[in-house]
Amino acid sequence: MEEKPRIGVYVCQCGSNIAGTVDTEAVRAFAETLPGVILARSPRYTCSDDGQTDIMADIEEKGLNRVVVAACSPRMHEPTFRRTLEAAGLNPYYFEMANIREHASWVHEPGEAMNRKAKDLVAAAVYRVACHRELFPRQSPVTPAVLIVGGGIAGIQAALDVADTGYQVYLVERDPSIGGHMAQLDKTFPTLDCST
Repeated sequence: MEEKPRIGVYVCQCGSNIAGTVDTEAVRAFAETLPGVILARSPRYTCSDDGQTDIMADIEEKGLNRVVVAACSPRMHEPTFRRTLEAAGLNPYYFEMANIREHASWVHEPGEAMNRKAKDLVAAAVYRVACHRELFPRQSPVTPAVLIVGGGIAGIQAALDVADTGYQVYLVERDPSIGGHMAQLDKTFPTLDCST
């Protein structure tokens, strides 16, 4: 049986990027009330070396088995925090990120509506991470070939272009001959050249 989620939430101040508009302390206090949350902190820069070290220490000392970081775009720092979890001995996929910078701080006027949005984003991340299961990267063999469906003029041209790059091409056409509508034409505009 899988162990019960013990979630740590880190509401990053991100200097003035987030804390300049979002009440990060109120969001942190709200996160503490969510089911499964064991601890909630509001570090100045969660992505810094010190912030990552604190997360690793909390995983060990508090027995966290899930982590939520409310900060900037996952495109920017999700790999950073996954490596942090892995370094702490936790499966890196027991991590979820709430983007309260681009989805709250940067796009809403400061006030209660923006803080409520930040809280909603954190709550969604907490509920989601509670459902996460261990994942492991794997590799699968890939056949370096391309299947093109449709032997009309576009399919033929695509097949020729792909074949020129060195890949094996499989062209599939439902009719007995290729060429599509072009094969039915006698001449083409504007040159009146033969279509075949």
